Amino acid sequence: MTRPFLTNPPARRLFLDRHLLLRPGSGSGKGHDLETVLDGLGFVQIDSVNTLARAHDLILWSRRGQYRPSALETLVARRRTGFEHWTHDAAVIPMRFYPMWRLKFERDEARMRKRWPAWQRDGWQDELETILKHITDHGAVSSLDVGENEEKKSSGWWDWHPSKTALEFLWRSGRIAVCHRRGFRKYYDLPERVIPQEYLSVRLEDAEIVDWAMSEALERLGFATSGELSAFFEIASRDEAKAWCAAALASRRIVEADIEMADGARRRCFTTEAKLDRAASLPAPSSRVRILSPFDPVLRDRARAERLFGFRFRIEIFVPEAKRTYGYYVFPVMQGDRPIGRLDARRVGQAIRVRAFWPEAGERIGKARRAGLLAEIERIGKLAGNTSVEFLEDWMRA
Repeated sequence: MTRPFLTNPPARRLFLDRHLLLRPGSGSGKGHDLETVLDGLGFVQIDSVNTLARAHDLILWSRRGQYRPSALETLVARRRTGFEHWTHDAAVIPMRFYPMWRLKFERDEARMRKRWPAWQRDGWQDELETILKHITDHGAVSSLDVGENEEKKSSGWWDWHPSKTALEFLWRSGRIAVCHRRGFRKYYDLPERVIPQEYLSVRLEDAEIVDWAMSEALERLGFATSGELSAFFEIASRDEAKAWCAAALASRRIVEADIEMADGARRRCFTTEAKLDRAASLPAPSSRVRILSPFDPVLRDRARAERLFGFRFRIEIFVPEAKRTYGYYVFPVMQGDRPIGRLDARRVGQAIRVRAFWPEAGERIGKARRAGLLAEIERIGKLAGNTSVEFLEDWMRA
């Protein structure tokens, strides 16, 4: 039987629709509306780099222009409708997903016990029970509150003192939970003091969790290979993902389709009949020019984004300055369903300083598109708390 074929333009639209970027969002960006956005995305990656706005804030602002950073902290620390843990990296995740993370806690603990002794400082395993007792007796702590007599100088991001390592281990294994942040510093407490009982008490079989993870990943990606589905939440293993796809295909829960990539190549993916029907009826994308976080979910899988959009994007933070193609922390810029360039901008005092904009090859920056870019820079100033915009000479690299 001939497989369905989805050409590149509707494939892009389906992917952007699943990531809440096809049309402008008009919600408040707080409370229940923000919870709806988080649920739709599946998670929002957290990152500490703050040249213009933190990654999680920019991701949410891109979907809700009224969003402000305090709304996410309220969701996690007060409403308790989101929790912090890991997908492929640190993230805020809808609280209703917490029961499914128990499998991740278990598997992460096994991996950490196997790998961490070889690359973490000695002594962290001896601190586990001490820290748990301290939290039980005294309440929430940060890494500053533990390891009083330890050497805390670090040679890098992952060179933690033993008590900090123990905290991260306990968090990753689900034995403690992030209750709030101050600035960007995490504070941890016992799960029963953080996670609502209706989610804390749920126990599911591993097979149920794998089925949920695969189904929900496909819902948010629109179409994907088994490997891409496994990587979305990083709960199901690659082998479990392959087995799930085979069983779901046999039972006709999913179908195979050929998806056209930006270069015209066809990639066989799994999807559903409903999503193929939806792709055919989606409207044209919004014409708004959008500044995205380098960690935006649309770009999270860099290889997938390159195949689908013809957009090769790499973060150059760890590239020596002389070898950078663009800059330290450059923002992707999209219009409609296509990447149109990259922006180097950052906060300097009360201003946004625009250092450079590089159009993508073949993209013309005429008057209308330039005006759209300037309007987006002005809009992002409200998120970043800036009052003016400065442009360096020759910032437009067209």
